[in-house]
Amino acid sequence: MYSRSSRLALGMALLAGTAQAALVMWDLDVLESKRVAWKAGATDAVSAVEALLEEASAALTAGPYSVTFKEETPPSGDKRDYMSQGPYWWPNPDTGDGLPYIRRDGVRNPEGDALDRQPMSRMASSAVTLALAYFFTGEERYAAHGALLLRTWFLSGETGMNPHLEYGQRIPGRTPGRGIGIIDSPSLMPVGDAATLFLPSDAWTEEDHEALRGWFRAYNAWLLESDHGRDEARQHNNHGTWYDAQVVAYALFSGNADLAREILLGSVKQRIAAHIEPDGRQPHELGRTLPSGYSQFNLIGFVELAAMAERIGIDLWRYETEDGRGIRKALDYLVPYASGAREWTYEDLADPDWKRLAPVLRRAAIVYGNPEYESVLQRLLGGEAPRHRINLIVPAP
Repeated sequence: MYSRSSRLALGMALLAGTAQAALVMWDLDVLESKRVAWKAGATDAVSAVEALLEEASAALTAGPYSVTFKEETPPSGDKRDYMSQGPYWWPNPDTGDGLPYIRRDGVRNPEGDALDRQPMSRMASSAVTLALAYFFTGEERYAAHGALLLRTWFLSGETGMNPHLEYGQRIPGRTPGRGIGIIDSPSLMPVGDAATLFLPSDAWTEEDHEALRGWFRAYNAWLLESDHGRDEARQHNNHGTWYDAQVVAYALFSGNADLAREILLGSVKQRIAAHIEPDGRQPHELGRTLPSGYSQFNLIGFVELAAMAERIGIDLWRYETEDGRGIRKALDYLVPYASGAREWTYEDLADPDWKRLAPVLRRAAIVYGNPEYESVLQRLLGGEAPRHRINLIVPAP
């Protein structure tokens, strides 16, 4: 547990840029170098921090959010239980009451917006933005509101979420919740890093931080031990990848590096072999109605896993099966489509948005020493590139 003296020491070190804090999703050295560049007036850092602070200004008025604010009560009778609805399930036109709902893959039903998925995502996004703004500026208003968001969503006895997703992605008339609902919570993965960046502030106490670590420890236990969690762990598409990514992130934040290593060296390598073909195709994603989006989403999950693995001395970036399946193969399959060199011919309900690959391309340019990835990123983002947040959390190649 952090003592007050150690918390203050860590806070001073974070502000001075000398701490080797246990960040999970980000690299403290990179953040500090970007802060130094911003203070020195480096053009790219100035543009990116300017965009960050614009977003932080909006985040200061966001929320607070809570699972208890929804109008509906979960089957448990406890509003502190998270609840969401399967996004691609719609009322049945052939029945008077619309039940049981029917699936329209890739077509999102806005009914679910009244439940907890969007508030959770907004809470996490706002907290992350405020944490980065606090790190760069040291302004207490960012830490104060970010701490309020985290305490309200996770820690309050009245409004805090219970650490499970038993009622995630329900289907009216079919089931009150599914293991698939766990795909709702990758937005929580950077929350631990956000909380760590708040440690220099008195707005985020030692007790707050340890309570949040305890919450994620409990949530990880549910992911590993519940029927829903075990079901999601067996999924053979992006659901399985992001399940592993969440377990690793929450294990590292809550202090269980052994569990993280077990997942990274075991099931993640198995998923690379099962999800990626030797030529880089991801057949479980290409078979969906939004194949470009799901192929990118699954690859982003693998890249997040590789980045976390790197921080504890495991190289997944260069891992390949004997027949050549690996993260780079999946990326190189998509890059020609992202660059416009090849036409996307798969049937897709939406026009491909290759900008989602920006963080992957930046990381790949560095890890693989290939400037072509950065060139594709710059072409995709165009004039938006200098203001993109990736410039603050990943070093320039």
